[in-house]
Amino acid sequence: MPSLTPITEPNISQVNVVDCAPGSDALKELRDDMTIPEISVIIPVYNEEDNLELLYEKLLISLTGTKRTWEVILIDDGSKDTSFAELQKLAANDKRIKVVRFVRNYGQTAALAAGIEHAQGKVIIPMDADLQNDPADINALLDKIDEGYDVVSGWRKDRKDGLWLRLIPSWTANKIISYISKVQLHDYGCSLKAYRREVIKDVRLYGEMHRFVPIYATWQGAKVTEIPVTHHARQYGQSKYGINRTFKVVLDLITVKFMSTYFTKPIYVFGTAGMMSFLTGMAAFVWMLVLKFAYHTTFIETPLPVLVCMFVMLGVQFILMGLLAEILMRTYHESQDKKIYSVGESINIKKS
Repeated sequence: MPSLTPITEPNISQVNVVDCAPGSDALKELRDDMTIPEISVIIPVYNEEDNLELLYEKLLISLTGTKRTWEVILIDDGSKDTSFAELQKLAANDKRIKVVRFVRNYGQTAALAAGIEHAQGKVIIPMDADLQNDPADINALLDKIDEGYDVVSGWRKDRKDGLWLRLIPSWTANKIISYISKVQLHDYGCSLKAYRREVIKDVRLYGEMHRFVPIYATWQGAKVTEIPVTHHARQYGQSKYGINRTFKVVLDLITVKFMSTYFTKPIYVFGTAGMMSFLTGMAAFVWMLVLKFAYHTTFIETPLPVLVCMFVMLGVQFILMGLLAEILMRTYHESQDKKIYSVGESINIKKS
C-alpha cells in the first residue's frame, strides 16, 4: 500500500481549465480532496469532564505537528457529568472537532464503531479520553504507517496501573490472546492504535471486540506491527475497567476464533463435539457389557446405563445443531449474496 503524504494545496495551474468549469466533476473532486481529512482520531468519552480541555490542547499540538489535515471525533457514551457541555464548547470553537452523543451508555466498542462509521480520514487512530494515552505518540504511529504497515498497535511498556487488579490480569489475557490467535502482540488492551481506513472500514465490532481488530487485520493479510507508547497515570476521574473485563475478553476471543475459523463450516465444531460425545457413550456401553458378563455386575449397580443414554443423546443433539448452523450460514450468505472470500487486488479483470 502507498505511504501517506501530507495533503497540500493543489497546484491549480496544472489542472485543465476546461475540466474545472463551475459544476464540473473535476472541480468537485478537487474540492473534495481539499476537505477530506487525512487523519481521523476517534475518542470515546464517558464522564471525563476534567480531562477534555487538556486533551484538546495536547491533541492540537500533536496533530498540528503532523503537517496533515485532521479531524477528531469524540463520542459521548452517555456521560452523566458535564462532558457533553465541554464537548459542545470545543466543537463550537474548532470545526475539526466533531461530536456524536449516545442516548445512553453503550460501551467502548459501540463508541468506536460509531466513530469509525463517521470517520473520513485515510488513517484512523482510536485513543482514550482519560489522558493516559499521550497524543504526542500519534506522530510515531504515523511514521510506522508510512513505512508500509496497515496496523500499528501501541504497547504500554511502562504501564502506570495497579499490579494485581490491572497488570497481572492484563498480562495473562494478552498471553492467552496471542497464543490462541497466533498474532504476537504485548498489549491488546492499549486503545492507542493506527489503522489504514481500508483495513478497518468493514469490520463489525461487538462486545469487547475492538481490541481484536489487529487479529482480524492479520487474518485478512494486513501488515501489523507494535511500538512502545507513553502511558500516564490517571489524574482525573475514575477508571471504567475492572478485573471482570478479563473474563469477558476471553469469551469474546472464543467468539472471534470461532467466527474466523468455523463461520463457514460450523458442522466441524458441532459435529466434532457430537462424535466425541457419541463415542464416549459407546465406550460406556461396551464397559457396561464387560461388567455385566465378565464381572457379573448388573446394570442397576452402576451409573453406566444413564451415562450411555446421556452421551448418545448429546451426540445426536450436537450433530443436529451443526446441521442447523450450516443451514443458517448458507441462508446468511446466499440471501445477501455475500461471498466467503475477499479479493485484495486483481489484474485485467473487469468488474461486474
